[in-house]
Amino acid sequence: MTQPASKFAAEQEGYKQTLGRRHVQMIAIGGAIGTGLFLGSASRLHSTGPALLFSYAFVGVIAFFLMRALGELVLYRQSSGAFVSYAREFFGEAAAFAAGWLYWVFWALTGVAELSAVALYVRKWWDLPQGVSVIIALAVVLVINLLSARAFGEFEFWASVLKVGAIVIFLVVGVVMVVGQIKIGDEGHRAGISNLWKNPGGFWPTDGTFGWLGPIVVMSGVVFAYAAIEMVGIAAGEMQNPQREVPKAVNSVILRIGVFYCGSIFLLVCMLPTSEFDAAGHTSPFVTVFEKMGIGWMATLINAVLIVAAMSSLNAGLYTTGRMLRSLSASREAPKMFMQMSKSGVPANGILVTSIFYVFGAVLNVLVPGKAFDIALEASAIAVVGVWSLIFLCHIRYRRLSDAGIVTKSPFRAPLAPFMSYVGLAFLLLVLVGMAYSGWKGAPEFWDKTNFIVVVVGIPVFVVVLVVGWFAVKPAVIEHTGGDLAAAWSLDDAPNVDIDKK
Repeated sequence: MTQPASKFAAEQEGYKQTLGRRHVQMIAIGGAIGTGLFLGSASRLHSTGPALLFSYAFVGVIAFFLMRALGELVLYRQSSGAFVSYAREFFGEAAAFAAGWLYWVFWALTGVAELSAVALYVRKWWDLPQGVSVIIALAVVLVINLLSARAFGEFEFWASVLKVGAIVIFLVVGVVMVVGQIKIGDEGHRAGISNLWKNPGGFWPTDGTFGWLGPIVVMSGVVFAYAAIEMVGIAAGEMQNPQREVPKAVNSVILRIGVFYCGSIFLLVCMLPTSEFDAAGHTSPFVTVFEKMGIGWMATLINAVLIVAAMSSLNAGLYTTGRMLRSLSASREAPKMFMQMSKSGVPANGILVTSIFYVFGAVLNVLVPGKAFDIALEASAIAVVGVWSLIFLCHIRYRRLSDAGIVTKSPFRAPLAPFMSYVGLAFLLLVLVGMAYSGWKGAPEFWDKTNFIVVVVGIPVFVVVLVVGWFAVKPAVIEHTGGDLAAAWSLDDAPNVDIDKK
C-alpha cells in the first residue's frame, strides 16, 4: 500500500496557510448565503407557498449532515484538493478524476450564469452594455484570486459582512412588522404569523402543477441554493489552524441555515401573500417586501447585495476550480500546466483557464440565447448531486476504515455516522427523481422539459464523457503512479496495521 502522507503530498506543495479565523468563519457564512436566497427564493415562494419553509429546513438538515461528514474527513487530513483527494485515497484515481471534473463543470457553468446576473443587476442603475459589465466583474475577481489566498479571503469576508448585514436588517424589520401586525402595501394586508395558514392555498398548497408534492419537488432547487457550503473543505488546506476553525465553521452551518434561510423565509411568508412574489424569479422577494413597504432605499441596497452575492460566487468559483485542477494535475488527470504555482502560492493557470471559459460562456449566452444554455445551466445541478454524493460515499468508506483500525480516527467525529451519510445519499437520489418528475410535468412541449432532459439525457452524457476522458488520461496516470490506480487502503488490511509503515 502507498502511504497517503507521501502519495498526496504534491497536492499541498506551494500553498501558503494564510486564511485566519475571521476569513474562515465568513467564507463558511458566505457559502450559505447567495443568490439562491436573495433571488431564487422568489419563484419558489410563489409556487410553493409557506410550505417552502419546510423544504428549506429539511434540506438544511441534509446540508448539515454533509458538512459534518466533510468536517470529519478534513480533520483526518487537510487538503486543498478536498473531496477529490479523498476520492483518490478511498476509491482510487478514476473516482478522483470524476469528482474533480464534475466540480469544475459545476463552477464553470455557475460562473457563466453569475456573470450574466451581474450584468442584469448593474443595468438597474447604469445602462452599460452587457459585455462591459461582464469584463469588469470578471477582471475584479480574477485580480483578487491571482493576488493570494488571503486576498480571496478578504474579499469573501467583506462580501459576507454585506450579505449578512442586509439579512440582519431584514430580519429585524420583519420581526417588528410581524410582531406588531403592521399593514403592508396599498391593499391593507397585515403582517402576522397567521398568514402561514391564511395564505391563499393554506400552508401547504395543493392546487399547483404538482399538487401536494410541490414542497417536496422544489427541494431539488433548494439543494442548489445551498451549493458551495462545501467550499470550507477546500479552504481548509490554506487555513492557519484548521483543527480549531473547521469544527466551528461546520457546526455553525445549521445555525446559519436556521437563522438566515429559514428565518428569512418564515418572515417573508408572514409579511406578504406568496402570490405577491415574482413567479419568474427575476425580482428578489426582499426587494418586493421593501417596495411594498415604501422603503425604496432598502430595495436599492438589496440590488447592491445581489451584485455582491454574484461577485462572491464568481470569486469562489475561481478559487475552487484553480485548486481542483491542480489536484487533478498532481496525478496527471489534467494537463501539467495546472500544477504551476505563482510566487504568492496561487494555482494561477487553473484560475486563468476557468476565467476564459467564463468569458466565452457569457458571450455565447448573449449572442445565442435559447434553451441550449438553459439546459447547460441546469446540468450543473447534476454535478452538485454527484459531488455531494461522493462526499457521503467517501465518509462512509472512511468510517469503515477508521472503525476497523486501518486509518487514524478523526478528532472531529460526525454524529449518527455512517447512518446520516446513507440518509444523505438516499435523499440525493430522490432529488434526481424529483427533477425528472418536475421537468416532465412542468411543461407541455418536450424541449421545454428542461429538468427531465437534464436527468434522463444529461446523466448518461456526463457518464460517457467522463469515461472517455478517463481512458484518455489513464496512460499518463499509470505512468505517473507506477500503475497504482487503486485506493490507498483496503478493508482486507490487518486491524492492527502500523500506518506509519504503510
